[in-house]
Amino acid sequence: MKKIYHLSSCNTCQRIIKDLLTVDATCALQDIKIQNINAEQLDWLAQKTGGYEALFSRKAMKFRSMGLHEKTLTENDYRNLILEEYTFLKRPVVVVGERVFAGNAAKTVEAAKEALSIKN
Repeated sequence: MKKIYHLSSCNTCQRIIKDLLTVDATCALQDIKIQNINAEQLDWLAQKTGGYEALFSRKAMKFRSMGLHEKTLTENDYRNLILEEYTFLKRPVVVVGERVFAGNAAKTVEAAKEALSIKN
């Protein structure tokens, strides 16, 4: 499976997707604002990345406004927050087979691009 979870209103996501699709145009896209990530998808992603915290975005505007920066969050808190509010999912999340790449760090995007370039 090749899939990208993204936010269509995010310019960074759009730039990265455009770049990734030049490598492999067969990736399925899921706009998390239109079709929120479900518990089954999130649980699978967390299993592959080592936990919900790895998928959680502290850059989301609601992180500070909800006072979450002042709290100690558990894995269960991260899971529930991502399921309740799509902006808490680190974006984009690229799935290539059993590998998951979360976030827009240059190193992460490059690793996703390399994984997509490998022809199975």
